[in-house]
Amino acid sequence: MKKIKKSTGVAIAFLIYVSVTAAYLLPRNTEVSQTEKILTVVGSYAIVLLLWLVLRKKEQMRERRKEEQMNESRKKDEQSIHLKK
Repeated sequence: MKKIKKSTGVAIAFLIYVSVTAAYLLPRNTEVSQTEKILTVVGSYAIVLLLWLVLRKKEQMRERRKEEQMNESRKKDEQSIHLKK
């Protein structure tokens, strides 16, 4: 089974939270117009999307950095082996 990345898990959790909150609280709110309610929900979804994009980019940078460090350590190991010969 494929492991869910942290960025995806956090985004899904916020998406569920925003959806449940909107479904529960917005119909009861009579002080705000329908347009404002829709804009609030769409804005919240946009924020969750941006959060997911930023977290995903951060994970990719972390993975790239980890790969570079592994490649550097391999090169150092290879150089030390050649120096010992």
